[in-house]
This record gives sequence, C-alpha cells and structure tokens, in this order.
Amino acid sequence: MTGLLIAAALLMSGGLGPALWMAARGDALRRLAGLQLAGISTVLVLLVLVQAYGPSSAIILPLTLTVLAVAGTLVFARLLGTR
Repeated sequence: MTGLLIAAALLMSGGLGPALWMAARGDALRRLAGLQLAGISTVLVLLVLVQAYGPSSAIILPLTLTVLAVAGTLVFARLLGTR
C-alpha cells in the first residue's frame, strides 16, 4: 500500500506540476497540451489511489473523468480553430 501511495505522489509531482505550468503559460496550443497532460495525470493518480484505498466501485470516477477530459479537449480545440 505504501508503494501505491509513493507512486501517486510521484505522479502528482511529476505529472500534474508540469501540466499545470504548461496550461498556465504560453500560447493556446501549449495550453491545450497542458490540459491534456493534466487530464491524463489526474486519471492515473485517481486510478492508483483507488487501487490503494477505494472499493472497486470507485473506479467510475477516473473513467468518467477520462471521457470528460477528451470532450473538454475537443471543445477547446474547436474554439481554438475558429481564430
């Protein structure tokens, strides 16, 4: 269990930190890449935490976030394409 918590902490620091930095700075394409990286990192962290703590029914949250992250990226890309 401690190995899973260490993995979640590494994913949060190594994945979410740079993703949020990319999403906050730069041009629109760089922010879009940061948004995608943040979505993927969040899903991975949640999956690891569900394996460490949660019941098997808690896996619905990361799977739903995956679908919403893809939809959000498509909307952002659509809005980006109108410029």
